[in-house]
Amino acid sequence: MKSISEEIIKTISIHARALQELNESSSSLHPAIGKWSKKEELGHLIDSAQNNLRRFIVSQYEHEPHIIYNQDKWISINNYNALPVLQLARLWLLLNQQIAHVLSNISEADAQLKCNTGKGKDEFHTIEWLAEDYLKHVRHHLHHILELEPVPY
Repeated sequence: MKSISEEIIKTISIHARALQELNESSSSLHPAIGKWSKKEELGHLIDSAQNNLRRFIVSQYEHEPHIIYNQDKWISINNYNALPVLQLARLWLLLNQQIAHVLSNISEADAQLKCNTGKGKDEFHTIEWLAEDYLKHVRHHLHHILELEPVPY
């Protein structure tokens, strides 16, 4: 788990400044109907961080908790386009620093504990799998938001 934690720290270190320097007005624009703005996509990463942090913690003291995430509802309710991009970038950074800290303290045995992330069906994943998937997810969206070369997800 320490290696995933280190990779999260490396990833946020590389991209934090670029996120904070995103243009305020263009970051609120929707590229197409039904597509998220850059602020909303960054908000999605914030929501993902909050939900995954909860999974990483609760899975260690509850037996196979059921923690789902309705991304469209979270984006809508949080109204990310109304917030300054600097505030969003800082929140994302702090949440990921906490995730890295929590992951660095998870034992190999606890990394095998499971969480149910399924909506309407059982979909169990280990903390280790969730952490690896979370890192891939973050990198995918960062490359999209910052208009970098795409990375597979």
